[in-house]
Amino acid sequence: MTVNEGNVDRAVRVIAGIVILSLAFIGPKSAWGYVGLLPIATGLIGFCPAYALFGINTCATAKK
Repeated sequence: MTVNEGNVDRAVRVIAGIVILSLAFIGPKSAWGYVGLLPIATGLIGFCPAYALFGINTCATAKK
């Protein structure tokens, strides 16, 4: 697993994940809010399986 997410992409994922996860506790209080754990995890790890599948790389240090 190599890093395929840039810093901005990772920050956006973590923030979006927190917002989505908050839906499980605030607002509609739906279990679908736990889907927010996925972008949080990929943002913290720096690897996105979907990016790897489609050959996308937003990490500036890995681009050549």
